[in-house]
Amino acid sequence: MFRNCFAVFLAVLTMFFSFSFSIPCKALSEKDISAPAAVLMDAGSGQVLYSKAPHDVRPCASVTKVMTLILVFEALDNGSLKYGDKITSSEHASSMGGSDIWLEPGEVMTADEMIKAVVVASANDAAVALAEYISGSEDEFVRRMNEKAAALGMKDTVFKNCNGLDEDGHVTSAYDVSLMSRELIRHRDVFRYTGIRIDSLRGGKTQLVNTNKLLRSYKGITGLKTGTTSKAGSCISATAERDGLSLIAVVLGCSSGKERFKDAAKLLDYGFAGYTISKLEIPSELNTRKVKVTGGMTDETGVSVTPGKGALVEKSRQKEIQSSIRLPESVSAPVKKGDVLGEIEYKISGSPIAKYQIKAADDVEEISFLRVFLPGLRALCSG
Repeated sequence: MFRNCFAVFLAVLTMFFSFSFSIPCKALSEKDISAPAAVLMDAGSGQVLYSKAPHDVRPCASVTKVMTLILVFEALDNGSLKYGDKITSSEHASSMGGSDIWLEPGEVMTADEMIKAVVVASANDAAVALAEYISGSEDEFVRRMNEKAAALGMKDTVFKNCNGLDEDGHVTSAYDVSLMSRELIRHRDVFRYTGIRIDSLRGGKTQLVNTNKLLRSYKGITGLKTGTTSKAGSCISATAERDGLSLIAVVLGCSSGKERFKDAAKLLDYGFAGYTISKLEIPSELNTRKVKVTGGMTDETGVSVTPGKGALVEKSRQKEIQSSIRLPESVSAPVKKGDVLGEIEYKISGSPIAKYQIKAADDVEEISFLRVFLPGLRALCSG
């Protein structure tokens, strides 16, 4: 009797958990996030998964350095800056207050050391030193920051300096911060620095402690940048990755550092609990599908599809994904291997989530007189 009751209990318990795991993740409300402005974005697609006053214009303190670092890594990519370059601190760079590494006028450090100081310790003086080295002056560098912001579609942003110190008119928004954060993490080398918890400069004399406390506590955290001033409050752009899903959580204007980390973790938790990168299956019929070729040396070509990285979907809706193939019955020669012939479109409830190109798998040359009759003429003459 006991065994039977226990078996029934286990069956009911199994059914309960199977059901509960399929329940959609509870949506976050504005009240769930203490920050006055916040955005959660999927880094891959740029889709916003949560927002609270996303376009409210406000200061963001040292989160400004995300844009500074974009220009730094672009300079590294194009070769105008190298990690080993020796950078001399100017009077202007050395005069910065707030977070810094106490650069002396004329002090020399490598670009690698300066970048480390900016990312790990949020050093205002190192940010200016890098800006001056790359553009000749901080003013010119800031002009380029605003130019880049416009190119990224950051319509709420005006930069007045490269480090985020409070200055009238130096403003952005949570949405714009997510845009520039997404751009920065395209430069994967930035993660060489954002994951550093503790390091040092000047032969160990200057200790660097990362201002991003989530590095100690949050699974999958990869970066990115904190910021705090009296006008901006406590801010962060936090990036994290799990199972191929990369998220950006931006919170601006928190009342304390503790609140900003709590809000950022809550946003990331919501994203990872409710969304996934679904690997989209290629319909098996395409393995043997042929497309007729008119006017070609052969009358058909095979097709091929290169699978993408997948698509962002709500975990509770993965089974709703449907695919449709768009492919013509015939194409005209010539056809080159790799030519786009059609596409596979994936949808959920009629809304597109991804498309993969269907390409020609073979070369098919166009029929010509020489190619058709010349071999026969040669055979006839040789006979």
